[in-house]
Amino acid sequence: MHLSPTDPPPRVLHVTQPVDGGVARVVTDLARAQLAAGLRVTVACPDSPLAARLTALGADVRHWAATRSPGPSLMGEARRLARVVVDVRPDLVHAHSAKAGLAGRLAVRGRIPTVFQPHAWSFEAVGGTTAALARGWERSGARWAARVVCVSEAERRLGAAAGVRGRWSVIPNGIDVERFRPAAADAVRASLLPDVDPGAPLVVCVGRLCRQKGQDVLLTAWDSVLRRVPGARLALVGDGPDHGRLRALAPRSVLFAGDVADVVPWYQAADLVVLPSRWEGMALAPLEAMACGRPVVVTDVGGARESLPPGHAPHCLVPAVAPAALAGALAELLLDPPLRESLGLRARRHVLSTHDVRRTAQAVADVYRELLGADAVSTEYRESVHS
Repeated sequence: MHLSPTDPPPRVLHVTQPVDGGVARVVTDLARAQLAAGLRVTVACPDSPLAARLTALGADVRHWAATRSPGPSLMGEARRLARVVVDVRPDLVHAHSAKAGLAGRLAVRGRIPTVFQPHAWSFEAVGGTTAALARGWERSGARWAARVVCVSEAERRLGAAAGVRGRWSVIPNGIDVERFRPAAADAVRASLLPDVDPGAPLVVCVGRLCRQKGQDVLLTAWDSVLRRVPGARLALVGDGPDHGRLRALAPRSVLFAGDVADVVPWYQAADLVVLPSRWEGMALAPLEAMACGRPVVVTDVGGARESLPPGHAPHCLVPAVAPAALAGALAELLLDPPLRESLGLRARRHVLSTHDVRRTAQAVADVYRELLGADAVSTEYRESVHS
């Protein structure tokens, strides 16, 4: 990654708004890999568990006060971020998610190489006038990104269809295949759920409890699953703004595990993992589950089809917001243990070959090298900011 043997290693500034779940893991994994490769890594983010994890890794963490979503505070947040940029003097900025992507590009305005990674487009989360405004911003802001990194070809196509004229790279998400490994479900389940019948089929959904992840659709489908598979249990792992509403909808067969320090045992305990999202770029939870040798059922949203092994779609892919189709896929797999085992084995092999986080980190490093090696750090910026 060095530009020459005598140059100091590049300094990368990652920028992220308050995040948890998948985006936080992506930032953590990239920071870990880049620190190991000798880069100087700084992360601007609000105080959070993510900040503590990054500090423990050895990253230079700078406090950036920011909210999760755009609002009246945006311009003040962009100004504060611009001061961080001046202080850190990065060679490259990597902004993650819609809000940080907005503030980061406003703060830098293309004066140094900026990588924007949407992790699902902002206009997917809203409708009407707000969606039109979000599409307009993404079209305008693209000029300040030296590269737009999408986690799936579906995410890139969606951006292009919305009129975003980006300089694209598609880098599929990766996960730590050493951490996410198969284990005997019975032993893990006995430890996690000692009061649950060990013979009861267990479906696990890992994700923030929010509209995007679609747990409300899953609960609507669950009654139909129970009619075909009496005694089945569903565990929702995670927390979020919809917790109260979902708990009010849930029957006794649904367990709320809340936020957990380690999601791996929940994947290992599952007979089947489900993620009924309304939109995604490429979700990490199905990749993590497959690395643990578990079959998944996912909705046909951004990146889902690309993340599945060949031949899995007929059993594992259903339309979004379609409770009947979701219930049918879950019940079919719960009633067919040999099929689940076969799908799980193939899923593990697929993730090992395609979604190892080391491949992802290398692909991101290649983007950085291309931008920095092309003398993208402008003389004008060095004179105006580094002085």
